[in-house]
Amino acid sequence: MKDMSLATELTTSLGRSVSNTLKGSAGNLVEWYDVYVYSTFAAFFEGQFFDTHDKNSTIYVWAIFAVTFVMRPVGSWFFGRFADRYGRRAALTFSVSLMAGCSFVVAIIPTRAVFGVGAVAVLLLARLVQGFATGGEYGTSATYMSEAAVPGRRGFLSSFQYVTLVGGQVVAQLVLLVMLLTMDHDAIASWGWRVAFAIGGVAALVVFWIRRSMDESLRTETIAAVRSGEGEAARTHGSIVELFGRWWREALLVFLITAGGTLAFYIYSVNAPAQIQKAFAGSSPVAAGWINLGALAILMVLQPIGGWLSDIVGRKSLLVFFGVGGALYTWFLVTQLPKQTSAAAAFGILVVGFVILTGYTSINAVVKAQSFPMHIRALGLGIAYAVANSLFGGTAPLLYQAAAARGAVPGFIVYATIVILVSLVVYVFFLRNRGANWLDDPEEMQQRAEARRLKRAA
Repeated sequence: MKDMSLATELTTSLGRSVSNTLKGSAGNLVEWYDVYVYSTFAAFFEGQFFDTHDKNSTIYVWAIFAVTFVMRPVGSWFFGRFADRYGRRAALTFSVSLMAGCSFVVAIIPTRAVFGVGAVAVLLLARLVQGFATGGEYGTSATYMSEAAVPGRRGFLSSFQYVTLVGGQVVAQLVLLVMLLTMDHDAIASWGWRVAFAIGGVAALVVFWIRRSMDESLRTETIAAVRSGEGEAARTHGSIVELFGRWWREALLVFLITAGGTLAFYIYSVNAPAQIQKAFAGSSPVAAGWINLGALAILMVLQPIGGWLSDIVGRKSLLVFFGVGGALYTWFLVTQLPKQTSAAAAFGILVVGFVILTGYTSINAVVKAQSFPMHIRALGLGIAYAVANSLFGGTAPLLYQAAAARGAVPGFIVYATIVILVSLVVYVFFLRNRGANWLDDPEEMQQRAEARRLKRAA
């Protein structure tokens, strides 16, 4: 039987690495489209689920967006354990199947006028399941794409995780722009948003078929050992006890690496486009669509550039660039975007923010993946990311809306800046540009881990 493990072939097969990167990226694109089609069309379907005369209706919409992040750590635990024990490919295929089903559900939900509060309950339930699936998608895809990349090009190839993550937003913005150019506002609010969700469901079914042909990056002998239920593999692979018993320091490090980056990502790439949409809603909603689409497309193109640069100068350099830039620029971005009446100025402000953000987004997958040994990588990466993402990322749009409603935006900016600064301290003092890591030097890292264990036991 053909061995589908990448352990031996991938280090010399760039073609195979690129093929698996593309297949993994396709699924990532669709899953994140399904995530961000909600934020892109929220202003249009808000009235279908909430009373628009209620001044808090917008907050309710973003509260559902935030609450779904509660499920991400649960999804990371489930899919991370599954991926570390039974393979990355099976976990990724399962997660995209859940996303497809939920997108179809949202597309056909009866409105508040027909189903009452039940409409909101079904929307919330569907989004919670999607949050569960997304929690599994990020950790497993970051693990897979980092493992599937050839040494020396891991930064460049793994950056395509965020190419497709941002690409999901780009596609969502493109769908909205096409609708704005071909339909009136009432039509989009009535049924156009349903088409947007249905597109995500259909695309996910296509990706389900594509992902079935991906190579498996977890060794086949490891999967067999886990399934047998015998030996160390069955006991330690994907074990939450193993993670927090032996690798909690690595998990804490990844959590702190993520905190500032994920908060900035949602402020810059989710909240900022929403600000632009609102600022130009009365004068030119189409212009807002073009601004957001163009800027997000640039962010997408910047990812492989950042990944390639990190292969040359090191990952730490890019993270420090992001940390310094994010701490200095967030105040300007959040306070100035809502005031813009010039499309060119709004576009420029957003693009500068995206250049800064690239220092984190382009390399965060590989930085986190190289922090864990293979047997606990998907679980450790996924949970540490998901907890930070839930606490700081998913809550950012909601906290901003609440702060704006109460005239407390400066307090929100101070909070964001402090979180980014905490991550900057971690980048400066706890990361290195060069040196052994669990992706490239597993044997050396295992010897170091064993030496530390013996030292603590002595």
